[in-house]
Amino acid sequence: MSSLGRVSLVWLELERAFRQKSGVSAQNWLSLFIVGYVLLYVALAVGAIHLLRWRRKTRWPFKESEKLLRGPGESLRRQIAELDDGLVFEIGGAITGPLLTLLFIAWISSMFGLSAGVRHGAMILGVLLALLLSVGRTVKRLRRRADYFLGWFGERMTAEKLRPLQLDGYHVYHDVPAESGKNAFNLDHVVVGPTGVTLVETKTRRKGNARPGYKDYEVIFDGTRLDWPWGTDRHGIEQAVAEADWLAKWIKNCTGLNVPVRPVLSLPGWYVRESPSRTIRAANPNYLPDVIRGKGEVVLTAQQIDLISRQLDQRCRDVEE
Repeated sequence: MSSLGRVSLVWLELERAFRQKSGVSAQNWLSLFIVGYVLLYVALAVGAIHLLRWRRKTRWPFKESEKLLRGPGESLRRQIAELDDGLVFEIGGAITGPLLTLLFIAWISSMFGLSAGVRHGAMILGVLLALLLSVGRTVKRLRRRADYFLGWFGERMTAEKLRPLQLDGYHVYHDVPAESGKNAFNLDHVVVGPTGVTLVETKTRRKGNARPGYKDYEVIFDGTRLDWPWGTDRHGIEQAVAEADWLAKWIKNCTGLNVPVRPVLSLPGWYVRESPSRTIRAANPNYLPDVIRGKGEVVLTAQQIDLISRQLDQRCRDVEE
């Protein structure tokens, strides 16, 4: 007999002895084995992930004080990473939840001596409810991830279109952390250059069916509201204006410079038809450099640009991994 055959016989003998001693039926024994296997698999997978992360940190080749500037969509990138980490537990729950529910109902049924019909009906209903709950949580997490990824990609697209400004002496910062705690928020993009300081807020929205008389790729901005193919709203306008005011006050506190900040809405993937507005502009990312340069009027000196940029650099340099 081969080694594998001997191992199988030993396993069968152990299983038979355990069932005889504990009084567990073959069906329940199989269920316990499946649940135990799944739980062990999830535990080992999670443990392996944490072990790999711990090993990576112990082999970090840079100084612990070394930190990088935040990239475009850094906050969304971190949220996506958190969702991906939790997806392992969601999948584990989706697998083990119905099985644990099945065993729990079987145990309760045996304790109270319920009939076979009631027991089977309760098992089916319990498993379906546990399955729907687990799948619903997983789908919700995946939808959130898709929304975060869309926002992250839009901010990356905006950032790429702002890069040419750096050749003209502009400094560009992304995902600038503002307030902390419950009131925490981030400034998507801040541009500092000869023509002043500009706050760029990116709003990435999916396209869909258009109303009669509207184009599905065009948004109309009249200075106070956005007219989308599906309806009208002020999505992002008040936010951009408020963030620009916050940034102007922050610059005043840090540098003593009274510099106005211009808010601009970036709408990736959309053709923007706008009316002149004194408070806020809206544009496709392709046209942002022209919007920020404006008429080319010099507002800030090289020394003022350097002073503001140093403060922003210090605030944005917190990326450790």
